[in-house]
Amino acid sequence: MRLTIASGVASFTAAILLYPLFQGGTWFWTSLGAVLAVVAAGLISSRLSLPAWAAPLLGLAATWVFLTVAFAAGKAWALVIPTKSSVLELARLLGTGWDDIQRFAAPVPETRGITLLTAGGVAVIAIAVDLLAARVRRAALAGLPLLALATVPATILAEPISWPAFIVAALGFVSLLISDGRERVGHWGRAVLVRRTRSATSPSPSRSAPGGARVAADTRGLRLSGKRIGFAAILLAVLLPAALPAMEPVSFFTFGVGGRGSGPGNSISIANPIASLKGQLDLPERRVVLTYTNNDDTPRYLRIYALDTFDGQQFGMTQPKGAPQNRTENGPLPPPPGLGRDPQITNVVTSVQISDDLARLRFLPLPYPPRQIRVDGDWRADVDTLMVFSTREEAAGIEYEVLTSEPKPTASLLESLDGAQPNTDPRFLRLPENLPPEIAQLADEVTAGAGTTYEAAVKLQEFFTRTGGFTYSLRTQGHGNSALRDFLLRDRTGYCEQFAASMAVLARLVGIPSRVAIGYTGGVKMGDRWEVGTNDSHSWPELYFEGVGWLPFEPTPSGAAGQGSARVPEYTQPRPETTEESTSPTPGATSSSADEPQDPSARRNPREVDREGTVLPGELPPDDSMPLIAQIGIGAAALLLVLLIPAGVRMVTRNRRVRSLGFKVAQPADELTARMASSRSHTSVAAAWAELDDVLYDYGMARGASETPRALARRLTQQYEFDADSAAAITNIASAVERVLFARDAGRIEPMRKDLRKVRQALAATTSRGRRVRAVLLPPSTLRRLRLLGERLLDGFDLLENIGLRRTAAQKGS
Repeated sequence: MRLTIASGVASFTAAILLYPLFQGGTWFWTSLGAVLAVVAAGLISSRLSLPAWAAPLLGLAATWVFLTVAFAAGKAWALVIPTKSSVLELARLLGTGWDDIQRFAAPVPETRGITLLTAGGVAVIAIAVDLLAARVRRAALAGLPLLALATVPATILAEPISWPAFIVAALGFVSLLISDGRERVGHWGRAVLVRRTRSATSPSPSRSAPGGARVAADTRGLRLSGKRIGFAAILLAVLLPAALPAMEPVSFFTFGVGGRGSGPGNSISIANPIASLKGQLDLPERRVVLTYTNNDDTPRYLRIYALDTFDGQQFGMTQPKGAPQNRTENGPLPPPPGLGRDPQITNVVTSVQISDDLARLRFLPLPYPPRQIRVDGDWRADVDTLMVFSTREEAAGIEYEVLTSEPKPTASLLESLDGAQPNTDPRFLRLPENLPPEIAQLADEVTAGAGTTYEAAVKLQEFFTRTGGFTYSLRTQGHGNSALRDFLLRDRTGYCEQFAASMAVLARLVGIPSRVAIGYTGGVKMGDRWEVGTNDSHSWPELYFEGVGWLPFEPTPSGAAGQGSARVPEYTQPRPETTEESTSPTPGATSSSADEPQDPSARRNPREVDREGTVLPGELPPDDSMPLIAQIGIGAAALLLVLLIPAGVRMVTRNRRVRSLGFKVAQPADELTARMASSRSHTSVAAAWAELDDVLYDYGMARGASETPRALARRLTQQYEFDADSAAAITNIASAVERVLFARDAGRIEPMRKDLRKVRQALAATTSRGRRVRAVLLPPSTLRRLRLLGERLLDGFDLLENIGLRRTAAQKGS
């Protein structure tokens, strides 16, 4: 029965690893109930001595009853017994939960269907663990289903598993192994001890009975050793990976970002961007994800991901690569792909502040195309897409500056570039072979009459925003050819994902390289900053034009009938032949009449204006933060202070001992010093003896346990050849100690400060310089006290263990 309970504990502690996947705590209590049901079934199986194959069946039946009570009690007989209606209700909730999992991004809301799936899954894991550990007696193999449970958050989430949750799960598994070991050796053998404590070496009353009959072996020492080994293994598993450096290629030459190198560089696992987008748009309330300002006070789209592959189901992203030479701290990013000299370029500096609540994001939201980024941490640029990501850092709570060189193309310029052959990777035109022919026919019909590639792109955008009869709605799901065909040819209802992906596919069909961007629109103006919320999550297509590069288009309807913050780029709108200087958004920017600032320069910090006037165009303002060498110096100073803690403790202890008044003894190291310290009238002698004992230990001349003060003085004088003054000083100290310890009246004792100093100098003259330096900076006497403190803590744990064992034995005896 002990193994059954331990199996349930291990299963539930492993289930705690799932907490980052959910927004609330309902799944926690429901999963706990499911595990308790499995444990109850296991206890019944053990009590009835059922065969190993029957225990899982009984566990499944108990789980079924529990889920019926928790989710379909209204359709069950007597609220407990499953019926046909309750089974159908559970099946319906399972289907709903599966759809919700596909729909939402982690952390998911706790719907009844998702909670049912989670509780059922945890119960199945608990049944498997109970089968392996309690029935088959293979407790080590029970770690496999627990590991399968731990891989769920590890594969879904981008960040590593939380170390507190890992420790809890590991403790659960260690308790299972300890219980299994206790069961195996409880009737034979002798415990192998790590530390021979008094409780472990004393005879145990449980090893023999009054009649001479042999009873179960005492496994207290084994259990104690197992706990220590398990705790040490968990501690190493948590601390050792954090202390090891990351393995990555070394670059010998760095000339800014952009080197591709011969190796793949560091890669990153990415959560599904489409699922994350839909999950944020489905949130019931708006949450602020970031705020930003820029030097022209104009809102801009902030791109996070660039999806470049289409497999017939949905757009995906080629794994980004970031070698060490591509760190943002190395300098400017490479030029944007395809950007030539013809377009007018506008350099914009944007300062972004990410919300602390934006979790599990390892990509930086950036206006496109970024040219230089100032951000703390190990952030790297993918040279093909200019996405900036990190394998170690998270974007939550950080603040950074980005310089963008934004092209301002005109319709006439884009039309003049029609003859240029796109110099892009073939994947931006690749489509699956099984794409329905009706979609290709639709692309030809929409772009019929277009004289240039640019005109074809504009016609595609107008098809979605004006002429195609499309409507915006979040109540759509599905991917693949059938979903794409239904969206383009039948219902024509969807949200930004469908609009962006569909236009990108149609663009590829007519020969325009395309990809899908995911990020945020420009948000709304709040005070002197632009505020971006979860409702501004957006997806849009980017089309490639040789000579200009990648340009955003906007097929998603905007305004009250669509995604309100979406805006159509200026270069895709009809405009008069001659206009005054425009204040419309740049490509990828968003604006509205209500958001136009009256005087952007009036809101800027005068100090910021002065700083920008001192730099060359196209560069970020100088960094006013602390230089790197100063940060390294502060870190080195902090490390030095930590290393000097033992030396500081030793110095404080010595100063307390050699004061002319009020001598005190700091933590007597042995019984001899403690006996002298108990005599309040001669605390000065105890302090001198304690200091002498520490000096000897620091210099590697420790006093023997059976060595009297007089014998110690004789040995030191002869062994180290003390001069007359030093020999007299050590003799005076030894004589004073013996008089305090053994004489009825110690008599008058002269101050011993000079004697102690003389002896310390004589001892230091006989040791090497390295030993003296170590005695000052890392004194062994202080480290000895720390070690003794640790041993006392372990003895305290042993005492608590023995108290619990004696209480258990007393209860059994009664």
